[in-house]
Amino acid sequence: MILQGQGGKIMRIPVIAGNWKMNKTVVESTALVKEIKDFVRNYKGVEIVVCPPFTSLWIVKGVINGSNLHLGAQDMYWEERGAFTGEISPLMLKDVGCEYVILGHSERRGHFKESSEEVGKKVKAALKINLLPIVCVGENLLEREEGKTRVVIEKQVKALFSEIDAPDARRIIIAYEPVWAIGTGKSANATDANQIIGYIRELFSQEYGKVVSEQIKILYGGSVNPDNIKEFIDEPEIDGALVGGASLNALSFSQIVKATQLF
Repeated sequence: MILQGQGGKIMRIPVIAGNWKMNKTVVESTALVKEIKDFVRNYKGVEIVVCPPFTSLWIVKGVINGSNLHLGAQDMYWEERGAFTGEISPLMLKDVGCEYVILGHSERRGHFKESSEEVGKKVKAALKINLLPIVCVGENLLEREEGKTRVVIEKQVKALFSEIDAPDARRIIIAYEPVWAIGTGKSANATDANQIIGYIRELFSQEYGKVVSEQIKILYGGSVNPDNIKEFIDEPEIDGALVGGASLNALSFSQIVKATQLF
């Protein structure tokens, strides 16, 4: 959701998305999401997304119906149907009740060798059926040490441009996740993260114009927790967080959500 503030300034409603990764059985997922729902039921001014594994999507959707929680998936293939054994299509995610889908996570890029071009195809396929993609970009430690952060980010972001037009671009959510900060307990400096996110917004501005770039939500991800979320969300370019480990604990996740509320 985008709001108009004083003087016509755009206010982007923040997003907190919990990526459960390859954790939680159906029974465990049910218990966790019930607890999260109870903790965050009165929170407003923030989009709250939970992204359980595929096996738990259906049961989690049933639990969160009528609440302020939204359902997301952790990946998908770009074809809607066909002989692609083991893959999940965007239509399947839509059918089960997903509104969001995480694409291009560094673990997909790293462990499963997904290219930026493949991520672009997935983004296009998601937008086609009105799934909101949370597209992850970020540099690894070596790239950071070699001063290549912006080069890497530019390549990953520009791979999206050939697949989407301006009306679709404004519906994309970007998550800047420095790979060296994911699951390590280390997080980027909030000021540095804000600068990189500002650079990502500038790339979108160059391609689609300032109006579109100001509507795009850009999150930070990488060892986000209740103790550091405030320093990130207080930065002007950062519109929320993609949360990993802390999303597996209902209290921690709810504390992150609470600190992020816009109103």
